[in-house]
Amino acid sequence: MIERGTRHFVVDLERCPIMDSTFLGTLTGAALNLQNKGEGEVCIINANARNQQLLTSLGLDHILEVDTEGEKYTAEREEIRSELTACSLEGAPPDKVEQAEHVLEAHEALSQANSENANRFKDVIEFLEKDLRTNAEAKA
Repeated sequence: MIERGTRHFVVDLERCPIMDSTFLGTLTGAALNLQNKGEGEVCIINANARNQQLLTSLGLDHILEVDTEGEKYTAEREEIRSELTACSLEGAPPDKVEQAEHVLEAHEALSQANSENANRFKDVIEFLEKDLRTNAEAKA
């Protein structure tokens, strides 16, 4: 969506009880991509206490716009809620290599966002890099 010109994203976490590191890294990667382009934002709304704690402990609250007071996009929240039931997947699901590449990119974004995250996700990144090298060598 960023490549197609979208610069402002609102992510409603009302129905998201907890986020994993890949999802957090995907959000972070989008926010960093927008920062590199010099415009736009990723705004998080309706995050529960656990998700707010995750965002803060990973230092992502400095990269993502986190609406902890429920003041942003008040008019759009109802529209977002109604759209949640209309979501559908486009295209075929990613293959194993594409999925590993995405997970790697997400964890690299988390590491880039906060220096403390580099140690947290070092083993995951190394495992994924090794897995991708092994898959590439098997294809060659």
